[in-house]
Amino acid sequence: MHANVYIDAFNLYYRALKGTPHRWLDLRALALGFLGSEFELHHIRYFTAPIKAQARDPQRHIRQQIYFRALRTLPRLSIHEGHFLQNPVLMPRANPQPGDPPFVRVIRTEEKGSDANLAAYLTRDAAKRDCQAAFVVTGDSDFAGVIAMVRRDFSFPVHVVDPKETASFHLPKAASTYRLLDRALLPRCQFPATISDDRGRITRPPSWA
Repeated sequence: MHANVYIDAFNLYYRALKGTPHRWLDLRALALGFLGSEFELHHIRYFTAPIKAQARDPQRHIRQQIYFRALRTLPRLSIHEGHFLQNPVLMPRANPQPGDPPFVRVIRTEEKGSDANLAAYLTRDAAKRDCQAAFVVTGDSDFAGVIAMVRRDFSFPVHVVDPKETASFHLPKAASTYRLLDRALLPRCQFPATISDDRGRITRPPSWA
């Protein structure tokens, strides 16, 4: 059975990779690790958004672009990009002291498009029978509705691999099967420190070692 893998990139990063030495992750090796012998990997779709430099970390967008280059060396992997919006908003103060104004103006950053793109491609691929099963790597319960709908309306199996350390409440009810990501896969599924593409060498960011 051919299977497509749909990766909620920021959920995977913040739930399983941030602050670890496993960020130089080979997504094809990871997918093959949890698919097992029952499924043949057909396509990996990686849903993310380009980040921007910050004063406290001016190199972070460069590290992301290096990683994107590494991912593009993998066969049958596509990167689907959303975007970020930043807006000044008034938010209630968490612990107001006497004399403090009750609200404070902050910059709110929101990722736009990635979740919608994942839901759209999952639905499209199921409708077109691009594969025989889908594996969605996410711990975001917002996907429970579209997963349940795809299973019901297209008689299409959707399996969830959750990068969180504790089980979700809603996703197991929506998915054909549900499991937590095996963290032991992460150190085993790393790119070599240096790889190559048609532009030259791609080297793992030093801070990711």
